[in-house]
Amino acid sequence: MTATGPIGIFDSGYGGLTVLDSIRSRLPEYDYLYLGDNARAPYGGRSFEVVYQFTRQAVLRLFEMGCHLVILGCNTASAKALRTIQQHDLPLLESNSAENFQLSTFNSQLPRRVLGVIRPTAEIIGQKTKTRHVGLLATEGTVRSESYQLEIQKFFPDIQLTSVACPLWAAIVEAGEANSSGADYFVKKRIDQLMGQDPKIDAVILGCTHYPLLLPKIKSHIPDGVEIISQGHYVAESLENYLQRHPEIEKHCTKNGQTRYFTTENPEKFQESARIFLQQKIFAQHIDLQ
Repeated sequence: MTATGPIGIFDSGYGGLTVLDSIRSRLPEYDYLYLGDNARAPYGGRSFEVVYQFTRQAVLRLFEMGCHLVILGCNTASAKALRTIQQHDLPLLESNSAENFQLSTFNSQLPRRVLGVIRPTAEIIGQKTKTRHVGLLATEGTVRSESYQLEIQKFFPDIQLTSVACPLWAAIVEAGEANSSGADYFVKKRIDQLMGQDPKIDAVILGCTHYPLLLPKIKSHIPDGVEIISQGHYVAESLENYLQRHPEIEKHCTKNGQTRYFTTENPEKFQESARIFLQQKIFAQHIDLQ
């Protein structure tokens, strides 16, 4: 592991590109390395153990590639793997146990951190609701993990959270159908379900990084007066604050304004789909995690 390197951003697929886009807009001077485990996506319906193992493999690979700071730009990974990686794996790495992780080029004396996308949203949600009734639209895995409930309760115990899983939304986005008329049915169905469970909701969290691409549809079906909370902006804001508070990490992040992309899937397929999320042409390389 080199003394300096890019900021790593990991997602099970493409959704993390919306997080990358927001972070780059706010912090364009840094270098970024995006890794998508597209070959094994989606993670939403997988067990805690499988998501943890897959996420752990990706984080360790990003460390090997020179990253000192890794952002889990995936709600499912943040919900099911982040805590174990932070509390178990990072301490082992820092205790000169790198050989247990099969990392041949690794300096355990250099700092490394892993952050998620759920906490930044939980930290600000209290500013967005007057009724203290908040909705969550997310994948089945994120909803079942109750991670948002736990994080929000730490900061705002008075907030009541109602969650609805949207199993087809991410697939609609990745199929390039976010703006199609067919998407309206599925978006309206889940919003109606959420508001039907709690009509007092005045703020809704989009708890999947794919969902910002459905914003036009969501806005057209969400009741007036309900604020939509898209994560990218708050994750980027939180990262900026984190780097300011942790110069011991920031000094290891390179600043050339460059981004590299890696995928476990076919690179050409990744490049084509990434244009949906980034609205620009990119070059991707294949990588194996197993």
